[in-house]
Amino acid sequence: MFFQSNFSIFFLCVLVFIIQSSHGSEIIEGKEVEPHSLPFMAYVDSKTSFCGGTLIHPQWVLTAAHCTGVSLVILGVHSLQKVERDSWQIREVVKRFPHPDYYSAYLGNDLMLLMLNKPVELTKTVKCLELGNTATDPPAGSKCLVAGWGTTEKTDWSDVLMSVNVTVIDRQKCNSHYYYNNRPVITRGMICAGSNGLNNADTCQGDSGGPLLCNGALAGVTSFGDGCGIIKKPGVYSFISNKQLDWIQETINSSEMS
Repeated sequence: MFFQSNFSIFFLCVLVFIIQSSHGSEIIEGKEVEPHSLPFMAYVDSKTSFCGGTLIHPQWVLTAAHCTGVSLVILGVHSLQKVERDSWQIREVVKRFPHPDYYSAYLGNDLMLLMLNKPVELTKTVKCLELGNTATDPPAGSKCLVAGWGTTEKTDWSDVLMSVNVTVIDRQKCNSHYYYNNRPVITRGMICAGSNGLNNADTCQGDSGGPLLCNGALAGVTSFGDGCGIIKKPGVYSFISNKQLDWIQETINSSEMS
């Protein structure tokens, strides 16, 4: 940690300005999480906006490739306005590794690895979410969790980390005329998840990069959507498939060896 009182005040002023001036993320029909119950959640910051991310290694955060210009990551955050000096850890991003096959969120592979300037200290409020050796494609009907700090139904942005349960929707159904109508095509490298048909549970742009957690495991990364809280326009997530797991591990290993 590298807190100084003057820096903290300056940083918070800048942070509040960024939050208020950005589009932010949107957790629809969500609720505040128990503080630090998702200790791998990362707040990923750029000069113009913010995204979410997942700490998967003491020096690496996984986010979305379309979160461009990110330069700072904060771990151990619950409230954005209440600085917890014994919890917050701020790190600079020294290298960004967008997926080599990323061209647009709509075409898939919307993943990016962020290398931090130094490893975080693993504590009660900052922990890594370990990736498994094999990926599990959550079947339709699965209940998964998403989280973020952005816009809700009541406020332009949320001071505290919010979460909501979303329901996985069959890809064929998501591509049907009544849903995305193949514009864009929801591929096997994507997961559709949102409303259970009775609620408006959703994420939106700016929640980008945050985790999709199914049975406690990282199944996807928030990528894109069409509007917010629209039952037949669910959120779309980049699936952390076996192929993506290989890319993540190879990128980390090759960087540590260089």
